[in-house]
Amino acid sequence: MTQLSFDAQPTAALFDASGAVFALGDGSIRFEDGTVVEAHDGAVLCAVRHPSGQGVITGGDDGKLVWSRADEVVPLADAKGRWIDAVAASPESGLLAWSSGKVATVLDPSDAAFKRAFTHERTVSGLAFDPKGRRLVASTYGGVALWYARIAEQQPAPMKWAGSHTGVAVSPDGAFVITTMQDNQLHGWRLKDQRNLRMGGYPAKIRSMAFLSSGKLLATAGAAGVVLWPFVGSDGPMGKEASEIGFEEGAVVVHVAAAVKQGRVAAGLADGRVWWADPAGQGLAFVKAERGAPICALAMSDDGKRLAWGDEDGQAGIAEL
Repeated sequence: MTQLSFDAQPTAALFDASGAVFALGDGSIRFEDGTVVEAHDGAVLCAVRHPSGQGVITGGDDGKLVWSRADEVVPLADAKGRWIDAVAASPESGLLAWSSGKVATVLDPSDAAFKRAFTHERTVSGLAFDPKGRRLVASTYGGVALWYARIAEQQPAPMKWAGSHTGVAVSPDGAFVITTMQDNQLHGWRLKDQRNLRMGGYPAKIRSMAFLSSGKLLATAGAAGVVLWPFVGSDGPMGKEASEIGFEEGAVVVHVAAAVKQGRVAAGLADGRVWWADPAGQGLAFVKAERGAPICALAMSDDGKRLAWGDEDGQAGIAEL
């Protein structure tokens, strides 16, 4: 295990083609090989791996959208001082998206002239592409909006549910859209008929979610263990109960991470511990057993063999699973 210490709190952990990458509250990007690049004049608010797999795309409270690699920092967009709230990228289509306020913008890194701006009635809180990268889903107050990512003039397909939706994900088969909410629940829709999925019963706010096992399971934070929802068959979790692994009284899972095609899931706890498990196997494996500051960033590599995390005190680690 590699232990790291930063002067600022990590706001995101990711894996790109080079290894683990940490985005920090001081605007810097730290690569696993020790390289440090200064990407923002202020905090990094959101981060995602570049569609090519090389480096990371970050949005900051300085209003800048930046592509950072170990040897280069490339400005991509400027929100003129407004915070960049969300970013998304699609390796399949090569597109990336970012939002500031009510506007979500789609860019094509291979075509500097391409730009699509989609305006919503309320502030955009989260972005996700469908599995082919052809449609962009934006979460906002009152539900989500679905856009065709390359079409300029269009009306979005809305899916509505009362309340504040804080983040969004699309199932790997493209059949379901799931949102986290300001209150302690998830909401979802089956796209073919817009049927609602109510997924509640959480004791805490759900800060993160991740699909695993080729999309057959959705793991979420927000409870004393990792909550797993089944997404097998055309009905997904409808009419089914969630399961929970790693339950421990008094502990709260604040972040989860998984590799979509693999069967492993990891949890970062509010008491600073980190563990991983295979839901089909037995027991948990702690990669950070000592308690400390709450975990604020967590990522698993695509092959499910490596884990990176960071806590609110600026302590971080990289482990082989």
